[in-house]
Amino acid sequence: WFAKRFLHPSIVAPYDYVFVWDEDLGVDNFAAEPYLDIVRRHGLEISQPGLDMTEGSAPMYDITARKNGSEMHKTDAGGEHCWDVHKRPCSGFVEMMAPVFSRDAWRCVWHMIQNDLVHGWPIDSYFWRCVDDPEEQIGVVDAQYVVHHAVPTLQGEGDKEKTGGRFEVRARQFEELEAFNSRFANADKELANRSPSTLN
Repeated sequence: WFAKRFLHPSIVAPYDYVFVWDEDLGVDNFAAEPYLDIVRRHGLEISQPGLDMTEGSAPMYDITARKNGSEMHKTDAGGEHCWDVHKRPCSGFVEMMAPVFSRDAWRCVWHMIQNDLVHGWPIDSYFWRCVDDPEEQIGVVDAQYVVHHAVPTLQGEGDKEKTGGRFEVRARQFEELEAFNSRFANADKELANRSPSTLN
């Protein structure tokens, strides 16, 4: 992973925020300074710009869609896929395609990145572990927004036998999702089984 190798927390320590964005985002309606002003004003440790619903691909999660007339939002209250607005991905959630991290949040997220899992699925479901109050410190900025063009980047280039086509790439994504979730479940079990004396 580029971010794991080149964005080590000590390297980016001079910066207040780290943008880890996909390369297929349209940024005509985005300006970094006004965006960061909103982030600071609302105390967001992890954020993303809203996704434009008038062009580009539809968002995978309703919470990431830009809400017109809003500066920012932290929940998708009433969204059709939100059975509980207090749980991810209905609140305390941003997607991996365009996250912005504070220095402290990035230090935590960087440690979650797995070198052998190239797609990053489902690391965004675990971002909440890197802040004290996910429902307050994670949000989507609507006033500065982007377009997701959804250009496939890990297929059709280089050695076809190594990279595979669309279906092979999708299969690997799901394998990595399962591996990531399994690793976190095992780590949580291990932590729960430790005695309090070993945690000091």
